[in-house]
Amino acid sequence: MSASGPLGVLLMTYGSAGNANEVEGYLRSVRGGKAPDPELVAEFTRRYEVVGWSPLIRITHAQAAALQQRLNADAGAERYLVEAAMLHSEPRVGQVVDRLVEAGAARLLGVVLSPQYSPIIMGGYGRALQAAAAAAGVDPGVDPDRVRVAGAWHDLPAFLDALAERVRQALARLPDDVPVIFTAHSLPKRVVDQEPGYIDQLKETAEALAKRAGLDSERWQWAYQSAGHTPEEWLKPDLKDLLPGLRTAGHQDVLVAPVQFLADHLEILYDLDVAAREEAEAAGIGYNRIELLNTDPAFIRSLAEVVRREEQAEATAAR
Repeated sequence: MSASGPLGVLLMTYGSAGNANEVEGYLRSVRGGKAPDPELVAEFTRRYEVVGWSPLIRITHAQAAALQQRLNADAGAERYLVEAAMLHSEPRVGQVVDRLVEAGAARLLGVVLSPQYSPIIMGGYGRALQAAAAAAGVDPGVDPDRVRVAGAWHDLPAFLDALAERVRQALARLPDDVPVIFTAHSLPKRVVDQEPGYIDQLKETAEALAKRAGLDSERWQWAYQSAGHTPEEWLKPDLKDLLPGLRTAGHQDVLVAPVQFLADHLEILYDLDVAAREEAEAAGIGYNRIELLNTDPAFIRSLAEVVRREEQAEATAAR
């Protein structure tokens, strides 16, 4: 790693099975090497087939390419190398680090594609990055800031503005009084009890988003989605639990707005667009959701701000 080389940025996400043959291996990786139940493999395979398989990896690659172009255009030089990196599917973090180091990256920055960040809940990303860097011959002990993971950016104005625009676009097509439900991925309660600040970040995002979208406190609610297939207690309220109450209150439509997911994938295309839609229709509610950010230029600009913020923090720490 040359100290004068470019910054290697990894856009990091969970990953996804690309076809039926990859489902078992993906679930095994998610479970830390433990073999998944055959019924779970069959159910996930069915869900993937219903939505035509997840576009997550393709979209993350596109986000990485757009971010690299944005950063280098702003810098006026080829100062940045950006790649997609997955925890549980190809391309793995280790493979990406090897490529970035071989290409001359002087430093490595991981940006987890979740605006809200918890070192406990998302610590696997940092551990994977540190291990891959060490295997590639990068010694973080010499300069810890050469290998780092970006902190939370849930309150970044550029990100909130981009997401609020998606909400406004959807509201423009719906009745004036349509209720809005902001969602995030559910988690086991025992996990969140260790890191309550993570939930605070989610709620802060929702409150800031509601303000930007012009929603008063009576117009929106908070819910969790995509609870796991385990018997333990998961966070509440679940999205499906709120839908019947909306119909009872006289509403005919609902708008669902994820505040944590940044690209279309299984938790959006199946959990929301298939399962939640069916639950809404069963409750007599017309179902609608916002378009995700994906490669929206305003969102890519916000990712560029995250990278520059981390660079500035590194420079300040070095003084």
